Amino acid sequence: MRILGLDPSLSSTGWGVIEVENNRLKYVADGFIKTDPKMALPERLAVIHRTLNEVIETYHPQEAAIEQVFLNDNPTSTIKLGMARGVVILAPALFGIPVCEYEPTKVKKALVGVGRAEKSQVETMVKVLLPGCKPKNNDSSDALAMAITHYNLRQARWLNEKK
Repeated sequence: MRILGLDPSLSSTGWGVIEVENNRLKYVADGFIKTDPKMALPERLAVIHRTLNEVIETYHPQEAAIEQVFLNDNPTSTIKLGMARGVVILAPALFGIPVCEYEPTKVKKALVGVGRAEKSQVETMVKVLLPGCKPKNNDSSDALAMAITHYNLRQARWLNEKK
């Protein structure tokens, strides 16, 4: 099974793909989608959408996980993040890929053991859990963390259902 992790942002959307074989996690790919702040908002959203479509067509994930939105102090920034997040959710949904959402603190707690862990701690654990992985930046590292968390929590839900 392949899982696509997504860390939405208007400026740099992170993505990461992992594969699960016999309960072993394997790094497949990661990257980020940088948009030019000088571009009009609809163009930036289109870049994110087109690039995610290419990622999905290339790696064929069966499930996706995305970071839940948090509120900024700046309402305009929150609205723009919400728009980018909508595009990021839409891309896998249009391919019929189920999308799950996780709070950032839940992801950090699942990977590091602390809900307020630093980004560097998350990246270190991603590298430990996915040998050979060298994330492109913090956004792609967070996306890989999202995919890892999704798999682990998915397994925990499955085990609870079997009881």
